[in-house]
Amino acid sequence: MPPMTALLPYATTPILRQWAVRATALFALLWMAACVAAPMNSSTDTAVAIDPAAPVQVALLVPGGSGDSNDAILARNLENAARMAIADLNGVQIDLRVYNSGADPAQAARIATQAVDEGAEIIIGPLYGETVNPVGNAVAARNVNVLALSNNPTVAGGNVFILGATFSNTANRLVSYARRSGVERFGIVHANDLGGQLGRDAIVAAVQANGAQVAGVGSYPLSQQGIVSATPQIAETLKSAGAQAVFLTAGANADLPLIATALPEAGLNPVDTRYIGLTNWSVAPQALALPGVQGGLFTVPARGMVANFESRYRATYNSAPHPLAGLAYDGIAAVGALVATGDRNALTKSALTTRQGFQGTNGIFRLLPSGLNERGLAVATVRGNQMVILENAPRSFGRAGS
Repeated sequence: MPPMTALLPYATTPILRQWAVRATALFALLWMAACVAAPMNSSTDTAVAIDPAAPVQVALLVPGGSGDSNDAILARNLENAARMAIADLNGVQIDLRVYNSGADPAQAARIATQAVDEGAEIIIGPLYGETVNPVGNAVAARNVNVLALSNNPTVAGGNVFILGATFSNTANRLVSYARRSGVERFGIVHANDLGGQLGRDAIVAAVQANGAQVAGVGSYPLSQQGIVSATPQIAETLKSAGAQAVFLTAGANADLPLIATALPEAGLNPVDTRYIGLTNWSVAPQALALPGVQGGLFTVPARGMVANFESRYRATYNSAPHPLAGLAYDGIAAVGALVATGDRNALTKSALTTRQGFQGTNGIFRLLPSGLNERGLAVATVRGNQMVILENAPRSFGRAGS
């Protein structure tokens, strides 16, 4: 794609100006979070045999100990959610050991080794992508599987599974729905950072897997001026390619307010070219008033399940859960469901990847042999600046909605 040199007037509308400061402040955080860990070894392990009649020892690796107060809060929330999950298990005994693995890869690997030395039969965590592969590699030879709290697909594989929501899961859900609505040609607009590139690749794979076509790809620098400068050329590229819909990788609390305003101003009318979000637009209610999202598509978890978890967490701990707290609950829920079968091989890779999956805080989910996961998602749109569910999240795997 040629260099994008055409310019839009700087912050041409009030809503663009309103969001510009907030979005720009968040760009640096997104860049810092986009770290790639060392590749995981390709060996597969079968896990240690357990005694279903005895407590199963689970190590929860939380980001405490980093010296960051936010990490300490998150660590406490993850532990709280894990203990909630244990309390919900019926007849299954979990011996939960919580370890502060911090944010340093070498420290996380040492802590994981310590946990296994002390009897851990499976590990839930760590959270940060750069610490996941060191943990997985540290315990792979001990036949211990890792249910990481990350959503970074580059760290999955071998004895490592990720519990965080993935771009590929969301892209497949949305492309499948849009295809049933008659969309065959998908444009892609992404930030040129790692997150944007991973999102682009997930969309391309989903489009191809669903028998559709990629109709133009445009990228922009992750800055306010970069976005407003790039959008005229992006809009022209997608219109020339005949895109019927355009996928945005932008986040509601970051670049979405800018790109979903600038693209319509550049002539990419959402009435004619439906916008599709790879991220959950509803996490920032203000974003639902943006021009580009009106009539667009995005996904949300099963809302009833989310509300139930949040309500129970508040009642138990007198505070709202961190948005990531439910991942620890899901990890315990999966382990508990497998141990309840009474199978000594309940924690093997083949057991963890059972096709029927598990019930979690956001609805159903299952772990895949690749180390990725699939989660049941609802498809939503925006009407009158409000979210409207078009298709409910599935209650079991094998069907799109229920």
